[in-house]
Amino acid sequence: MDPHAAEESSTDDDNASQTTEDDPQVPEQQSPPAPPPAPAPAPPAASSSSRERPQYELKHTLRGHTSSISAVKFSPDGTLLASCANDKAVKIWNPFTGELIRNLNGHTKGLSDIAWSSDSVYLASASDDTTIRIWDVDSGLTKRHLKGHTSYVFCLNYNTSSNLLVSGGCDGDIRIWNTSRGKCMKTLHGHLDYVTAVHFNRDATLIVSCALDGLIRIWNTTSGQCLKTLAEGHDAICQHVQFSPNSKYILSTAHDSAIRLWDYQTSRCLKTYTGHRNIKYCIAACFSVTGGKWIVSGSEDNKVYLWDLQSREIVQVLEGHEDVVVAVSTHPQQNMIASGSIESDLCIRIWSDTRSSG
Repeated sequence: MDPHAAEESSTDDDNASQTTEDDPQVPEQQSPPAPPPAPAPAPPAASSSSRERPQYELKHTLRGHTSSISAVKFSPDGTLLASCANDKAVKIWNPFTGELIRNLNGHTKGLSDIAWSSDSVYLASASDDTTIRIWDVDSGLTKRHLKGHTSYVFCLNYNTSSNLLVSGGCDGDIRIWNTSRGKCMKTLHGHLDYVTAVHFNRDATLIVSCALDGLIRIWNTTSGQCLKTLAEGHDAICQHVQFSPNSKYILSTAHDSAIRLWDYQTSRCLKTYTGHRNIKYCIAACFSVTGGKWIVSGSEDNKVYLWDLQSREIVQVLEGHEDVVVAVSTHPQQNMIASGSIESDLCIRIWSDTRSSG
């Protein structure tokens, strides 16, 4: 464990922020901490005044789930939206029309998570029935039925080439699966409580996980060795974590109503995003990179929040849900957000910003 990670979790290290390294055309928002460009102060000033805020509007409200929605995910090709819920059902939707395309039925208990293969052909689902199903989305049939977890399966994700699947369960175990054979290749015993999120980096050499034991762990995929542990702090139990699109950073959400961006190589928290409410539920956050660079998250005040990734400023709040928003997903090519809510709402809402992102 790195005790310094917890100490620094409430302090943003703006000088170390290089979150747009893969996107050099996006200017840094913070001009004061950057003395080198002093001879030419005009570009930063222009960028901060001219950067457009998002203008997402509600396009569709999707109804059909009969119990709390737990995850919504756009397919990598952008043509479909998948959702899962405590009603045992996986639903496939057309995000552009709001039409329900098909149900994927087979699990015998509620679902906590879903993940698409990179080619958008298969969808994996994690269930309280202790199994994972890999579905052929077009036919609606189960291609593989993965068994091995001893308790609820809470989270899962494919690697980029989709030959591996990583899953986390309420037994504290992380399992790495060969998707073509449907066999568990490795079990990582690294957490003492529910594993609530697992995610591969871009080249699948690393896995990041978090659990209700309060720890974020980074693993070597091949050896199964835990390479690093980050601690959010005793009152900041982490419940969701993922690599950034360029795999240089980790985004985590915690029960102190804060979202943090980490440089996991130095164990430093670079930025903290606040303003939403998250003290009870496992609420996922995600990156939006199709227009501006935003952080998107649900909230326990029934809203969806968008922050500017660089400045940490709240740039839009989406209102319309009537209960806690636990699930969000951003479209891979278009300025579109899907959000899902629980219990008394049971709706998925599709939000779109139709302005051209020039």
